[in-house]
Amino acid sequence: MGHTLVEKILAAHSESDDLAPGDIVSVRCDLVLANDVSGPVAFTAMERMGAETVFDPSRVVMVADHFMPAKDVRSAELQQRLREWSREHGVRFFDQGRGGIEHAVLIEEGLVAPGMVIPGGDSHTCTYGALGAFGTGLGSTDIAACLALGELWLSVPGTIRVELTGTPGGLVTGKDVILSVLAEIGVDGGNETVLEFAGPGVASLTMDDRRAAANMAVEAGAETGLFPADEVTAAYLDTRTDRPWTALRSDDDAELAGTVRIDLGALEPLVARPPSPGDVVPVADVAGRRVDQVYVGNCANGTISDLRQVAAVLRGRRVAAGTRAIIVPSSQRVYRQAVAEGLVDVFVEAGAVVSTPTCGACFGGHMGILAPGETAVATTNRNFVGRMGSDAADVFLANAWVAAAAAVTGEITDPAKLVEEETR
Repeated sequence: MGHTLVEKILAAHSESDDLAPGDIVSVRCDLVLANDVSGPVAFTAMERMGAETVFDPSRVVMVADHFMPAKDVRSAELQQRLREWSREHGVRFFDQGRGGIEHAVLIEEGLVAPGMVIPGGDSHTCTYGALGAFGTGLGSTDIAACLALGELWLSVPGTIRVELTGTPGGLVTGKDVILSVLAEIGVDGGNETVLEFAGPGVASLTMDDRRAAANMAVEAGAETGLFPADEVTAAYLDTRTDRPWTALRSDDDAELAGTVRIDLGALEPLVARPPSPGDVVPVADVAGRRVDQVYVGNCANGTISDLRQVAAVLRGRRVAAGTRAIIVPSSQRVYRQAVAEGLVDVFVEAGAVVSTPTCGACFGGHMGILAPGETAVATTNRNFVGRMGSDAADVFLANAWVAAAAAVTGEITDPAKLVEEETR
C-alpha cells in the first residue's frame, strides 16, 4: 500500500518510515510561529514548564499582526512582550511596518518550502499547505512545547482528495474552490484529515488561489489543506528562497478517507451565508441583500491578486452611499506593490479606506467592527456569530470580485454585471 503526501511529510520528520492514519507520532518542527495574541500565552506556559531557551532561534518566527497597530494599552503590552521576548531569545521578529499578516509574511519572505512541518499559534497556519508544507494551528500550550523542544506529537490524519478538473472562469478564484468544498462536505467533513488538492485542474490555480483554498481547510475541520508542489510552486519560490525542497506527492495506491470532485469550469462565484462558512450558495441566491460594509483582506485574501480584482471593479466608480469599504493589503510587500501599480489611488478615489496590514476586523479585534443589525461582505475566512463585532451583525464570505461589486452597488451583486470580460 502506498502513502499519501501528508504521511510522507510526517514520516520524513519522524523516526518512522511507514505511517498510517491514526498512528501517534512525534515529528520534528522546521519552523515554529506565534503572534501577539498566542505568543505571550505560550511564553508563560514555557516558564511554567521550566524551559528557559528555545530549541533553535533560527527556526522560530514571531509576527505582530492581530492587534497591529495596538488599539489599547492591553494590546500594546502584548506587543511589547512579544518584542522583548523575541529580542531576548534572538528569534526573527516582524514588527509593525516591517511585515504584515503572519501567514502572508512567512510565505512571501521565503520562509516556507514544500515538505516542511510548521506548527503555528494560529488556526490558519494551514495556509502553508498552498506550497505543499504541513502547516497546522496549535494552542499556545502546545506551541510552548514546540518552542522548547522543536517537536510536536499528533495523530496522523487521513486524506480527502479534492480532485480538480477544468479551468476556472474569470470571476472564479481560490476562494470559490474552497467554498465549493465546504458546500460538499460541511464544516466538520474534514475532521481528522487533510484536504489534498490534486488533479489536472490544480495547474490552472495561481499561488494566490492556492493560498485562499488552503487557508480555509480548517473551516472544514481539516488539519491542513495541501497542494503538491509543481511548476507553479517552483516558479513562485525561485526568487524567494534558497531552501532545498523536494516535490512530494501521494502514491496512486495510497489509501484515502474520501474523494471530492470539482469541475472548476462549472464553478461560479459563491457566497457563504452567516453564521457558517459551510452555508454556501451561488451569489445569485443572495443578490440584493443590503450591505453596510465591505472588507477585503486577511491572511490569504489581501493578496495583490485580490487588490487588482477590487481595483478592476472600483476604477472609475464610487463606493455606494451608505456603504463602507475597507481594503487591507496582507503584507508590506503587497501594500508597496499596490501603491506602485496605482491601486491604492483607485481605492481612495472611489471612497474606500486603505489600512495598514493587520488581522484587525477579521477576528473582531479592531479597525472595522460591525454594529448591531449591520451586514458585511468580507473576503475573510469566518462568519460565526460575533466574529467581526456585534452578535447581531451578519457577515457573508465571498471572493474579492463579489466584495468589490457589493461596495459599488451597496448590495450583494453578481460581479459579472460590472466587469467586462476583457478585464477579468
